[in-house]
Formats: sequence, C-alpha cells, structure tokens
Amino acid sequence: MPTTAVISATGLFTPADSITNAELVESFNAYVTQFNHDNAAAIEAGSVAALSPSSVEFIEKASGIKARHVVSKAPILDSAIMAPRIAERPDDEISILAEIAVAAARQALGNAGRDAADVDAVICACSNLQRAYPAISIEVQAALGIEGFAFDMNVACSSATFGIQTAADFIRAGHARSVLVVNPEICSGHLNWRDRDSHFIFGDVATAILVEASDIAPSPHWEILGTRLKTEFSNNIRNNFGFLNRAAPEGIGQPDKLFRQEGRKVFKEVVPMVSNLINGHMEALGLHPEGLRRLWLHQANANMNRLISARVLGHEASEDESPTVLDTYANTSSAGSIIAFHLHSQDLQAGDTGLICSFGAGYSAGTVFLRKAA
Repeated sequence: MPTTAVISATGLFTPADSITNAELVESFNAYVTQFNHDNAAAIEAGSVAALSPSSVEFIEKASGIKARHVVSKAPILDSAIMAPRIAERPDDEISILAEIAVAAARQALGNAGRDAADVDAVICACSNLQRAYPAISIEVQAALGIEGFAFDMNVACSSATFGIQTAADFIRAGHARSVLVVNPEICSGHLNWRDRDSHFIFGDVATAILVEASDIAPSPHWEILGTRLKTEFSNNIRNNFGFLNRAAPEGIGQPDKLFRQEGRKVFKEVVPMVSNLINGHMEALGLHPEGLRRLWLHQANANMNRLISARVLGHEASEDESPTVLDTYANTSSAGSIIAFHLHSQDLQAGDTGLICSFGAGYSAGTVFLRKAA
C-alpha cells in the first residue's frame, strides 16, 4: 500500500522593500512623459504611437494589486532604468535565488521541527531560474547540508503544485521520506516595467514546502488527498529570453525577451480550464463544494480568482473562503498560492478540507486537495 504523503510545514521569505501603486505610477508616468516628449515629431507624423499614462485606479481595477515586494527597488523606480539591478556574485558566493530559497526553507524546517539531515531531496520549482546550471536546487541542498539529490523544474506559475505532486510521488513510491520544495521567484527581473498593460503585475518572494511521509510528519500536518496536473500549449503568455539569444545580442532587451501576455485571451481561456480541472478532480476524490473549507488559489488576478471560486463553490467566495495576498504581494508566480496557504491556514481545524491551486503560462495548472490532520 502506497505511503500517504503530507505537507508538514511551509516557509516564506519576503523582501524588505515594497513598491506601492502610487510610487510605481509616478515612475511610469515620468517615463511616458519623457518618451512622448523625445518622440514628439514622430508621434505627430504618425510613425510612432504615443504612450498612455497609468493610474492607481487602473491598476487596482485591472488586477486587485496595491503593492509588491521587490529585491531591488530604487532602479525599478528610476525612470531612466526601470528594471532591477542585482550585482553579479562570484561563483564561490551563494546566488541570490538560492539565498532567498534557503531563507524560506529554514523557516519551513523550523516550523516542522525538522533538521536538514532528515531531508532526502530538494526540488526547486519556479518560473524564473537565474541560470541553466548548476541547478539552483543543488546549491540550496549544499547550503542547507542535505544529503540525497536535488533538481530544478519550471512549469511557470504552476511550478509549486507540480513540485508538490512530484515530491508526493517520490514518497508514495518509497524513493524518499522527506522532500523540500522551494519556490524562489524574482519576477521583477522578467517584467517589462515600461509596458502599461503589465508593468504592475509582479513581485519578488520565496516560499518552501516540506512534503513528507505521514508516519514521520509532525502534528498537526496536512494530508494530501490527491494531486492533479494539466497542460495545454498556448502562446498567450510567453517570454522568449534564453541562452540562445546571446548569439544575437541585438535582440536582448526587446519586448519579446521579457514577460508578455494577451490578458483578455488568458482570462477567457484559463478560467474554464482551471474551473473544470478543480471540479473534475473534486468529483474524482468524492469531495463536494460545501465541504471545502478554503481555497488557496494562484494570486495572479483578483477578478480571475473571484470567477473561478464561484464556479467551484457555487457562490461568490468570501475572503475567508478564498483569501487574497495579491493586494500586498502582487503576482509572485509559483509562490502565490503557497503564500496564501502559509498565511491563511493556521486557523483551520482537524478534518477541514482545502485546495491549493495554481495556473499560468503553458498553459499549466495543478490542484492539491488537503485535509488537516491533528
């Protein structure tokens, strides 16, 4: 009989600096004013399109975001730069992505009363890996002093749920007893801060999830009732940056080498895909909407979450039923649903059932149904 996998604990690292919508709009509009001034003749001739300013009201209506944490605030708000500036580190110094992952991991291990020596494997599951190799996960493994094995995986915003299923499968198959899944996301590095339609979307953070066999898990913990994954190819969310771009340096910095999306198409196509995935998985597990105590959904767009939760629960969800961290963290890619779970799960009682769900580029989506155990 397969071993039951559980979530023993989670951890969260939050950068100290935060950018409010008002700060962001001031910077963006300064850039717009300068661009339109510098290109006034071309705009007048019709060969260049004038840029439109942003506003706090526009951002909040479009997304529900009010602020975002970042690791490099000043350069992002500098209208002449509008991008993070993170100094390269020598090879013998821990990378910034591994550093924030380790911070979240240490908190998760501490919350579980677990020593690094107890962990068998590390999975770094995130959207924005800072290099191809060596794997960030192996660097995290070394920094924590974990034996066993480690690897990186990228399924965009769904990476955490894909990582949880992978970790749970290792445990069910007897290949590991304790697996650390880390989700370090420096999303500010791939965001086009000069694109009005998306300049407000992302923030930086790191989360960690300790997935273990139930017989060694601390009390309380979360039994994983089931996991399900789904992907469908789409170009509506895309980033073309990669190491092959180095062969054509004139392409670096072009808009398609940063995050871009067809937002309306994404909304129209992802909402039914995710709703159907959740409802189908719930039915397969013999669960019912009225028995779901809480939904920890991917934190990308408040309107999207509102519609998905309504299609699952049969009514518009309250903040208690579907808590939001989007307003203060913005979209943190794979980490979003884990932040929501980390900050809004302690009040649930033994026997309560909930859902972690993430979705994003690919398209990709993952569901993890949980039940709290005493």
